[in-house]
Amino acid sequence: MKEATWVEGIKGRLDRPRGGLPRGIEAHVGLRLPYGYEARSYPADGSPAPGPAGSDISFQTDLALIERLDDGGWKPRVIIEAKVRSVTTHDAITYSQKAAAHRSVHPYLRYGIVLGIMGATPLPGRLCRHGQHLDFMYAFRGAQPPPTEWTRFLKLIRDEVAASRHMEALLYQVRGKDRQRHVLLHRRLVLE
Repeated sequence: MKEATWVEGIKGRLDRPRGGLPRGIEAHVGLRLPYGYEARSYPADGSPAPGPAGSDISFQTDLALIERLDDGGWKPRVIIEAKVRSVTTHDAITYSQKAAAHRSVHPYLRYGIVLGIMGATPLPGRLCRHGQHLDFMYAFRGAQPPPTEWTRFLKLIRDEVAASRHMEALLYQVRGKDRQRHVLLHRRLVLE
């Protein structure tokens, strides 16, 4: 099975009426997401307004979970890169760097990798060693995840969407008497 076909299958399952995505979250395959902005020139008077002339630079993502906003806009919440049957050291380094680059534009973004059709093979050590910018890694045994694997995956997705929302609030809701005040930020390590 080709990677693109497998990702479409995961998206199709997420899109079902009871697919398990949190309210307001949509799955998109092949979304191009900016990881930078190139300023090519500035106004003659040196002012930043109305902004530099330039363009965004982007990477295509395998599976993007976006949140649809009330005004029709959207924001990325979770990016899932995918590999089937195996993952190389080069893959791990590349996806980790993509995660860091995307987070430079979207600092609240959660980023991970899902491996498909892995059989009894666990998460490879090279992925753990070189995937330092990845928030999660998950290995499905087959092409069609059984209910227990799918339920665990959906919980992971919901947790990552919630983490993205919490991080966004932490970063951008920093003023006002009603803001949440935190004294601890702890990134847990969960292994199963």
